[in-house]
Amino acid sequence: MSANRRFRNVTRLGPVQVATSYDGRGREKHTAVCTAPRCGFSADYDSRAAAELAARTHRCPVR
Repeated sequence: MSANRRFRNVTRLGPVQVATSYDGRGREKHTAVCTAPRCGFSADYDSRAAAELAARTHRCPVR
């Protein structure tokens, strides 16, 4: 995966950031990433609603 992705429409829901970008094939993808230390949660989704739902329901295992 390229580290030079261009994210747009970045929002923050608690410790999770949701952003929109294009993958290598030009398709729009939505990413949810937890910014808490040592959490490691990140996932790509096809719809913005799915990414925001994952962000709202995410619980960090690290406390």
